[in-house]
Amino acid sequence: QVQLVESGGGLVQPGGSLRLSCAASGSIFAINTMGWYRQAPGKQRELVAGITSGGSTNYGDSVKGRFAISRDNAKNTMYLQMNSLKPEDTAVYYCSAGIHTYDSAASGDYWGQGTQVTVSS
Repeated sequence: QVQLVESGGGLVQPGGSLRLSCAASGSIFAINTMGWYRQAPGKQRELVAGITSGGSTNYGDSVKGRFAISRDNAKNTMYLQMNSLKPEDTAVYYCSAGIHTYDSAASGDYWGQGTQVTVSS
């Protein structure tokens, strides 16, 4: 079946950088919009950034100018380059994707398991 697997999280000092990856695998025919979301303790999940299959992007206001989303359609992989990290960026980061499968009954929105990003000195 379809799986989304995030990687690249960890502990980083304020002002540092991290690069997250999200790899989709399984019986995938096509992937539509992909996105990164995050959820901090006691807060609602929020959109960090999104990218369409054509490469159009959008960002949450709090990360504009610091984060960059990209994707490699040949590898079914999405990335999030995070620069100038702040303590308030600390959260579990999730990837999501709208996926069409060869078995159309399995098409839909999929989520990864999440990866922890901690920004602290």
